[in-house]
Amino acid sequence: MTVLAALLDRSVEQIAKAAADVRRYDREAIRAASDVWDNNLFPLFWAASTASADKRERRALTALEWMAGLGERRRGWMTEQAALAGYELEPLLPPAKPDTPGRDYRGYVMTPACRLAQPTVDDLVPDYDLATAAVRHLRVERAGTRLTAFLQLVAPRRYAVDESTPTQPALLNVALDGVTDAVFDLSATRGAALDPGAGGIEISLGTGGRLRAASGEYRLDDHSWHLSAAGRRADAVTPPRTGRSDRLPPPPAGDLGADARAAAILLRHAMWELRSVRYAARADRVPVLDLCQAFAGAGEAILAAGSRRGAARREAAFRDVIRTWADRSGPALTRWIAAVLKERADRPDIIEMPRSPERTPPSLTAGSPVFGTPSQAALVMAAWTAAHTDYRTERPAAAVLQLALPPRPDEPPSAPWRLRTVSCTEPDAFRLHTDAFQGPGQLTQTGRPTAACSLDLHHGAMVIAAPDGWSASVS
Repeated sequence: MTVLAALLDRSVEQIAKAAADVRRYDREAIRAASDVWDNNLFPLFWAASTASADKRERRALTALEWMAGLGERRRGWMTEQAALAGYELEPLLPPAKPDTPGRDYRGYVMTPACRLAQPTVDDLVPDYDLATAAVRHLRVERAGTRLTAFLQLVAPRRYAVDESTPTQPALLNVALDGVTDAVFDLSATRGAALDPGAGGIEISLGTGGRLRAASGEYRLDDHSWHLSAAGRRADAVTPPRTGRSDRLPPPPAGDLGADARAAAILLRHAMWELRSVRYAARADRVPVLDLCQAFAGAGEAILAAGSRRGAARREAAFRDVIRTWADRSGPALTRWIAAVLKERADRPDIIEMPRSPERTPPSLTAGSPVFGTPSQAALVMAAWTAAHTDYRTERPAAAVLQLALPPRPDEPPSAPWRLRTVSCTEPDAFRLHTDAFQGPGQLTQTGRPTAACSLDLHHGAMVIAAPDGWSASVS
């Protein structure tokens, strides 16, 4: 049980570290650590909620085995984080099962995730014409002290498909880690070549575009893959779909008391809020550090409350835990906690809803200061998406930026930098070079953010021109 509780506390610590300085923001680390608890929080509360030490340990072991059964990556994360907390996890778990290809609901073999290596690239070439592939999406993003990239190519099939059945184009999704070089502009959107060598991976794009990285993997999004040469080979060695899952059944979690359930619902909503940074447009609106401060040590607190003798004492302890979380929060977060308890847990009586701040009508002479574009910024993420049709919906070309901006003029110089996400449609220019990620640099805005406008960072290392302006001002 202490291991299970420690994994929750390690998650909160990991998320706080990933957001501590937005100049080294790690959006994926926040998403991954919070996503663990989407379907594992209620099993944790179920395991903790008994005064019997033996029963608590049996329940916790069931919860840990269920959590580890969600894939090799999840199990690896658990083992790593438990070790950082001072625990050895592997002796508690059954042997890991190999991650083998499966079949979808139609019975067709599913595409596996493959490490980018020469043999796996050789498997692609007979089935997909990469020389005529088109870039649909490219994202280069900071992840702490390193860079990552995600590239999506529309890859024409070389193999025959049933022309009487409408089918989506085949998409090749490439994830790169440890990016050392990225060069891309709108002349590099046609044609691709993958070269995984001993010194790393190089991807050539169009005329002069390239990505270099230490490692990577790819996965095909192709509903017709079972007809390809690689798909037929996989089909021959993949067992038929039986309808039964090899996974363990989820632990029971329905016998929580009303206050333990309220605490579980509140904490799960907090994890959902943190996980929403996966959407770039929301990342700068999620109060990551405030949530981490409120819920720090939640695993230890849940264990202490759940192990009280007697149902009434346990329930009182869980109410105290919720109030402690609220006491650590500012007014805005406390109002959010009160709303979740009222609307999702049907427990409006645990904490008092703080009064909303009074709204003062804006003054024409003494309104809040309006600041222009700062002269400096640090690039956190830059992404471009081509115009395309997605399930009969027309999507325009778009660009998205995440910038770390310095404190405003009315803030002390020691104030933390802040995250800002802006986007535009149909960009006239999108030019990106790895030098744009070298830290704070000169930011120049030409034009007005609500009209034709361009942003230049690090003297041309990143240039994006938005003919119709940006979704928000860069200020």
